[in-house]
Amino acid sequence: MSGKIVSLLILIIALSVGAGVYYFQVYGWYDRVVLEDIELTERDGNPVVIPATDISGIDAISSPIRFRACFTTTLTPDEVAARFTPYPEAEPLTGPGWFDCYDADAIGDALVDGTMTAWLGTADITYGIDRVIALDADGRGYVWHQINPCGEVVFDGKPAPEGCPPKPEN
Repeated sequence: MSGKIVSLLILIIALSVGAGVYYFQVYGWYDRVVLEDIELTERDGNPVVIPATDISGIDAISSPIRFRACFTTTLTPDEVAARFTPYPEAEPLTGPGWFDCYDADAIGDALVDGTMTAWLGTADITYGIDRVIALDADGRGYVWHQINPCGEVVFDGKPAPEGCPPKPEN
């Protein structure tokens, strides 16, 4: 009889820990953020604020790549292409399912089929992390943080390659 009680207790503890981990991964660490502006980086390297409305965003202090946002802009694809810096290696990161304006799979598919284009929002918003913005022809925009090539190398414990800023001390 005591073996059944111990087994039941272990099962209850395991289920509780699993539920806790799930909650914190999906809900607990995220906070809604209020964004006033969306920036794109011009071809000369200067970030500028673009017209944006209906901005909705989330972020988490647990990781610099948990940031996601959605917005609407009046800029046309031609205006953006003529002025701003493309981001050729964009790979949207999955967000929590409850943040329903952002669908990483749909954004990724649209980037591949060319119905959406990716642009540099802000380079090194945090060391080794770029803010990437994808825009469609209807003016819908999606934002996420992505590890850049310098960050990939440095986060693997290697020294920053030539052309990368030095790694901060902390």
